[in-house]
Parts: sequence; structure tokens; C-alpha cells
Amino acid sequence: MKFIKNFNNNAALVEDDQGTEWIVIGNGVGFGKKQGMLVDDCKIERRFITAEKNGPDIENFKEIESRSLELTTEVIELVEPLLKIKFNDYQYFVLADHIDFSLKRVHDGIEISDGTVIWEISKLFSEEYQAAKKAINLINQAAQVQLPRNEIVFMTYHFVNASMDGSRLQDTIKITKLISGIIDIVQYQFHLSLDTESFNYSRFVTHLRALMVQRVSKTNITASELDPALLKLMQLKYPLAYETTERISNYLHKETSWELQPDDKVYLTLHIWRVTHRQKKNKNFFGVLLVKQALIQKTLQGTLS
Repeated sequence: MKFIKNFNNNAALVEDDQGTEWIVIGNGVGFGKKQGMLVDDCKIERRFITAEKNGPDIENFKEIESRSLELTTEVIELVEPLLKIKFNDYQYFVLADHIDFSLKRVHDGIEISDGTVIWEISKLFSEEYQAAKKAINLINQAAQVQLPRNEIVFMTYHFVNASMDGSRLQDTIKITKLISGIIDIVQYQFHLSLDTESFNYSRFVTHLRALMVQRVSKTNITASELDPALLKLMQLKYPLAYETTERISNYLHKETSWELQPDDKVYLTLHIWRVTHRQKKNKNFFGVLLVKQALIQKTLQGTLS
């Protein structure tokens, strides 16, 4: 590849033999280069075709500081083995852009609320949340800053997004809100607070995440051939869990227009029964509901009629 120009110490614009322009990322990738000189492929860590529809804009790369690109690489090297995930080039750019903007905001004394309860995110995506805490700590130490605590939430979203095979960040946020809404419905129906530390809760959230990812990615959604008798058995054996499943189905249809298949309802009913079975009712549950009244009313609107 032939060098065209530098954006900063770690990003440059280059051209391949076919005349296609690329943005390349790497430590000192364009350092000391003049236009037309060859770029060492060994120094290229990431590359983006500038003409791609969903690729990053050249002007966006110009705005990202060299240090932010270095920190992005360090964060990814920390997180990928922890979560056993792999960031693609697009996710790298989105994360780099976010880290760069976060550092600029903290230097300017600007804090943006994420509108999400940190406690909920830490329970819905516990592994990603713990990795996000480590990543924020790394950035704070390396950049000698103190990012606001809600940056952990944003970073968690990026890590969940990277584990979802190409889903966009807005889909990750959407899934988070839907799962939170479903948990609220379950707790409302059973008048209890779920034990977020339990194995069954973890299994329940994992099942919901898989269901949401399937719907967002629109994969493997086919008409169910489930024996109708099995669904009828769920209604008879676990009536409250099945009723809760129907309310969740109405909620998802209202929020996303998704239709749950009979087999979805069977598995969801079983998971709801399991996650609520043998849990004691929390005397303070309705006090918690008052605190979260606005969220619950929004979640259950149209599903409890």
C-alpha cells in the first residue's frame, strides 16, 4: 500500500494497487512517510475501506486523537481474552470514537447521563460490566483522568455489542431495555424481587439475550412445529408462569412487533417458573416498585389489560 497522508501518529490514509483508498491504524504506521512511499503491512493493525457504505468517514478519523487509538488497542487487548470475544474493524472504530469523545468531555468538564440504572446493567451483563470496570480503570490510569462512573455502562454496551456478531450498538441498548422490561413484568406478576446472584437468574437472562439476538439478527425464525399439547401442558402445569409469558409476548409485540412462536413460549414459561420457584416474597418489593414506578408503568402499559 502507498502512503497518501497522516491523520495522526497512528492513523493514515493509503492506497492499494487497485487505487482503492484505505484508512489504516497501527503504532507509527505513517511516521516519517512521504506521499507515494510504501507502508509496512506489519505495522497495520486495522484497516477500513473509505468507500464502504457503513465504514467510518475520513473526517471522523481526523478528529480522533492518536492517544485515543492507542488506548482503544490497549482496552481491546485487555478485554478480548477476558470475554472470549473478537472486535471487528467497525466495532474498533466505534469504541475508539467513544473513548476519544469521553476523554474530550472529561477534559471539558462535561458529563452526560446515560439514562440507565447502573445496578441493572451490572446484573444483566455481569461479565461485560466487570470487564468494563477494568477497561475504565486502565483508561483512567493511562490518560491520568477520572472518567465518570456512568462510562462503565457505555463501555459495557460496547463489549456486549462485540459479542453479538455484528449487531449495532443501538441494538444492544434496545436489547438491554427489553430484558429489563421483561424482568420487571416477571417481578410484578409474582410480587417478588428476583435473586440476581442465583444460577437460575443467570440462565434466565442468558436465554432472554439469545432470544433477543435471534430476533434482532433475524436468524432462524421459522414457524414452530411444536406439539400443541405441550403448550397446553405448560398452561395447566405452570399457569402463572404461562400467564406471565403471554404478557411478555404482548409487551414484545407492542415494543418491537415481534411474534413469539409456541416453542419460544414453552421455553420462556419453563425459565420463568425456574427463576421464580422457591423464592420468598420480598416484603419491600412494593417499595421498590414505587421507586421504579415510572419505568414499570411504561413497561407494563398495554400488557396488563
